[in-house]
Amino acid sequence: MAEYSSILLENAVNELSRLPGIGRKTALRLALHLLKEPSSRTELLSRAITEMRSQIMHCSRCNNISDSELCTICSNHKRDENVVCVVEDVRDVMAIERTATYNGLYHVLGGVINPVEGVGPNDLSIGLFVQRLQKEPIKELILALPSTIEGDTTAFYIFKQLPDYSLKVTTIAKGISIGDALEFADEVTLGRSILNRVPYQKNQT
Repeated sequence: MAEYSSILLENAVNELSRLPGIGRKTALRLALHLLKEPSSRTELLSRAITEMRSQIMHCSRCNNISDSELCTICSNHKRDENVVCVVEDVRDVMAIERTATYNGLYHVLGGVINPVEGVGPNDLSIGLFVQRLQKEPIKELILALPSTIEGDTTAFYIFKQLPDYSLKVTTIAKGISIGDALEFADEVTLGRSILNRVPYQKNQT
């Protein structure tokens, strides 16, 4: 006996269940909820997803997600262009922004070095960042990467790529537990970690 009375419903559940953290029961509940909604609502959702997928881009300066060539942070002249915070992905930018304690710029790597999963330096936007260092008046670099082996390896690799000139390199204070991702830290802890950042030591990895 078929589990679903509608192949269209089953197809929707199958696709929804592919999303992270969405099991088949949750997918079914979402699909049934959408069926109860006015068609205009589902059309708005469908359009929003389609437009996001087709039109969103990466900032040419920092690799953050953006609706235009420069993201809203990079194009904000009130931000401190002398300080750049290097993070793993866009979720970390959002997490730090929620703390309202940081007014500098960012650089989004798009991941961390992980040989086991086949992610090397060339798979990240490290090269783009090195180019930024040569063009922009950056005086301080904050390495806000995960407290993991992969995060430490990535931080050390970036440190080795830095040009030979006076550049202050710091890392966030260890208010973030070992092995934790920045996106899961509460705003107070993350905010204090940014404010109480310490000089980066290349032998700390």
